[in-house]
Amino acid sequence: MMLPLLNRVRGSNPRILQSKSSPLIWTGRAAYQSHQGIFGCQPKALQKRLADLKNEVKIDFDARNRNSNGYRLIESFRRSGHIHAQINPVSFREQSRPSDQPDLSLERFGLQSEDTIPTGGLIQSKSPELRASDLQAFLETVYCGPIAVEFESVECEHEREWLYRTTEKLHQTEIEPQTKKNLAIDMLRSQNFDNFMATKFSNVKRYGGEGAESMMGIYSELISSAGENGVKEIVIGMAHRGRLNVMTGLFNYPPVAMFRKMRGLPEFPPEQQGAGDVLSHLTSSVDLPTKNGSQVHVTMLPNPSHLEAVNPVACGKVRARHLTQNVGEYSSISGEGELMGESILCLQVHGDAALIGQGINQETLQMSQVPHFSNGGSIHVVINNQVGFTTPGDRGRTSRYCSDLAKQIGAPVIHVNGDRPEEVIKATRLALAYQRRYRKDVFLDLSCYRRHGHNELDDPTFTNPLLYKTIHATKTIPDQYADQLVAAGVMSKDEVSQSLAEHNALCTEHYQMIDSYEAKMETLKGDWSAMEQPPSAVTQWDTGLPLDVLKYIGAQSIKVPEEFNLHPHLKKIHVDARMKKLESGSVIDWGTAECLAVGSLLYQGFNVRFSGQDVGRATFAHRHAMLVDQDSNEMFIPFNEMKRQNDDCGQLEMANSPLSEEAVLGFEYGMSVENPKNLIIWEAQFGDFFNGAQIILDTYVSCGESKWGLQSSLTLLLPHGMDGAGPEHSSCRMERFLQMTDSKESDGADGDDVNWHVVNPTTSAQYFHLLRRQVLIYFGNCLPHRVSHSVLFQMIRNFRKPLVVVGPKVLLRLPAASSNLSEMKSGTSFQTVLPDPRLEGLGGSAFDKIKRVVFVSGKHYYALARHADEKSVNDIAFVRVEQLCPFPTQELQEELKKFKNAKRKEM
Repeated sequence: MMLPLLNRVRGSNPRILQSKSSPLIWTGRAAYQSHQGIFGCQPKALQKRLADLKNEVKIDFDARNRNSNGYRLIESFRRSGHIHAQINPVSFREQSRPSDQPDLSLERFGLQSEDTIPTGGLIQSKSPELRASDLQAFLETVYCGPIAVEFESVECEHEREWLYRTTEKLHQTEIEPQTKKNLAIDMLRSQNFDNFMATKFSNVKRYGGEGAESMMGIYSELISSAGENGVKEIVIGMAHRGRLNVMTGLFNYPPVAMFRKMRGLPEFPPEQQGAGDVLSHLTSSVDLPTKNGSQVHVTMLPNPSHLEAVNPVACGKVRARHLTQNVGEYSSISGEGELMGESILCLQVHGDAALIGQGINQETLQMSQVPHFSNGGSIHVVINNQVGFTTPGDRGRTSRYCSDLAKQIGAPVIHVNGDRPEEVIKATRLALAYQRRYRKDVFLDLSCYRRHGHNELDDPTFTNPLLYKTIHATKTIPDQYADQLVAAGVMSKDEVSQSLAEHNALCTEHYQMIDSYEAKMETLKGDWSAMEQPPSAVTQWDTGLPLDVLKYIGAQSIKVPEEFNLHPHLKKIHVDARMKKLESGSVIDWGTAECLAVGSLLYQGFNVRFSGQDVGRATFAHRHAMLVDQDSNEMFIPFNEMKRQNDDCGQLEMANSPLSEEAVLGFEYGMSVENPKNLIIWEAQFGDFFNGAQIILDTYVSCGESKWGLQSSLTLLLPHGMDGAGPEHSSCRMERFLQMTDSKESDGADGDDVNWHVVNPTTSAQYFHLLRRQVLIYFGNCLPHRVSHSVLFQMIRNFRKPLVVVGPKVLLRLPAASSNLSEMKSGTSFQTVLPDPRLEGLGGSAFDKIKRVVFVSGKHYYALARHADEKSVNDIAFVRVEQLCPFPTQELQEELKKFKNAKRKEM
């Protein structure tokens, strides 16, 4: 039945190979060599966009040559004006005038005050020519005022020129009166919220926004401008500073929910499982209006106390939104693709000390243009308090700015004085315009301060007396700006008073609702509506498939075009060997079982993503899911050809990651919480590599469901075992994962409602079932017409749990650990406990002879069983515990009942 399928493995597909010299598919500095692109990496649309934009920006080199001295002065201000800019709102050190600096003086460039310099082709000025002294004054106000820019790390000169021109144009524009009024009201309400909280909850740490209220202008500008910029969704990763102000002031989060939390009441309703989280980690998901009448959906992701850990999670969430919507580089399989970030924007909000101090930021930035990790460019906002806990910025880093990390990826940086709210709006518009135009990362550094210490209960004058002497002598930003608008006639005093009165009334009303307000379950909605909270029992799911379906899928995994020049060694050990195994239906090794699990999920409409270092081939060369033509370097993923045959199929993304663990695992967690139909797999190159990602495991994967109600099917593959290795690269430290479980241990039996599942499978069939169990919801009637068997599809697992797989090394190719296809057929499933196969078929008398039962987990079973056979030991049974959490108490008890004469040996 299957032989015709297998004989057609090397089929012809002219769309795959068009020549022996394939074009490079560039994404930033990284490239694939491919005609058709690779699923998840199809950047041709961006390449074309950047080429067109480059042609749009015309640089007048003749004007520069004719007025070289004047242009050199302009270049000097553009390059180093930021050093002398007025961007610190609370500087207690005297600052000299920029024009007094030698590198910005007219004399340095051979100019006299009265020299006339044409501006055409040099700067964006309303005057066709300027005296040298007026040009110097203009440049000083643009580049040394409350906004300062660093664009020299941007490699493309056309991008730099666009940035400088846009900066100069923005300087000469006026903010609209209504925008000014809205900005003042937002800041006043933010300040009022902090004052209200200080009055009602004086002993609670709220990490308020005092001293940084102008950040409200950044959020409001991004939201109001979203519609006209094509943005339909904004995903935000933000730490605790000012978080509550933004959520209640702009994101419609009910203040009563916060007030309840401050009273020690839970944010979850009684029927929701979990412990909840602290006040400053609350989340929000809301539709907000934009100024063009459309709506933008804003998601504030949950953040842990570990600073900056949320950033790669936000990037992964944005990437996964593209996958769910089939947009961006997931939009087609033709190789053209669409622009990433066309309608989805990632906003990362950093703290100054954490941005420069936490290595996860360097890792996350380096992924920004890497294939399979880009998301169309993030906007980075730095809430620059100028103090990290108690350490001043100049003692907390070597670089001049906390934002200097941006230079490693050539991202532009815009610094702005937080005491100048209108300039904050202009800086935000510049950052947004660049991101929308070039789809690259951009940094907005809001230089502000904390009016209190690290929290409201901390006295900062212990450690920074001069700084806080200046701060305490300064009028608050909202009050300053409101007075300014009143003086200018933009607002009246009555409007200021009315806005505060209305906000006070709102806060008071919500405060009085504390006892009557009923918390609501905010998760398992939308794409997750088919999911339920996991049961308190260990469940079993039918994850098998008809044998002819398995054979068909196996054949697809090695089907390459006739013109494809496969590596001769792979032809022998991968393609030919797999064909023989499929024909015989036996000796299905680990790699083949994995391909059957993944391929079957793809054929049933699920997407699968492998991420990690060298996952295309795999550390131990057992996967080979991504093949490379030996003549052209052409990349080819056989499984994704199924999508061409049947559009209902999902697709396989092989994301060979940078040499990073923490940021990459955070990214994959963000992808996993977006949609229950995507199987996201992170494979460590060696089991102990998870060490570098411990923060993500501690604060997200192990407890995200308990803290925030977020389910995840993130699957960790951790190769484990000495197998020739030394103290490192051997153990995946499974004891750590078990210590981090919330297993009941001696207090009753575990259920599927543990925080994550930990397994140590010993056969390829067990691994097959585990992968399918992770995301399988239901089968769809989408089998190919060439497969005779038809299946009536049923509901499968209706909840999601992270899975930690203690993966094999030696078992990958150990014949004894291989399985028959019959162990994966319909009606089969993962077994939490495996009986001793040496006793199969021997009848009850064999069980009666057993005097001792040994529980074993992992590869050690094979060594023990081999030793027992060699020594003719017939009175010991070896029972494999395949699942360590939730612990299979009932299954073990059932297995023990078979051995009536076995006795417990006292240790």
